[in-house]
Amino acid sequence: MAANNQFSIAVHLMAGLGFCTATDRTSAQLAASVNTSPSFIRRTLAKLSKAGLIETSKGKNGFCRLGKKPSEISLLDIYLAVEAPKAFSIHHYEETKPCQVSCNIKSVLEDALNKTQKGMEDSLAKISLCDLLSDIKKC
Repeated sequence: MAANNQFSIAVHLMAGLGFCTATDRTSAQLAASVNTSPSFIRRTLAKLSKAGLIETSKGKNGFCRLGKKPSEISLLDIYLAVEAPKAFSIHHYEETKPCQVSCNIKSVLEDALNKTQKGMEDSLAKISLCDLLSDIKKC
């Protein structure tokens, strides 16, 4: 299964906007930082804008900037904004009726994975964009 990278790209974009707050950024500038196309970046920016995490304007002189202070934006905010998939998913194969494991594994595993997902989200909520920017500036 291919890994989904929309969350990490969104964090990259938000860090790019937060790192250089003195100037507005264009999707082309942000795309250069990620090393991808501006049209791909604009799809992610649209989700971040819809969530109120960034402000954008369209057109030839279009720009992007943070919509909140970096200390007010958590990684969970970004994760939820881009509607990234859950960390794990359960297979969709049909149950084998005579097998007790096959008939029960999905519900048992779902409980365990929901706890794991909640733990991950709780952890993301404790890390701000400001925290990341501070670590980037140390590098």
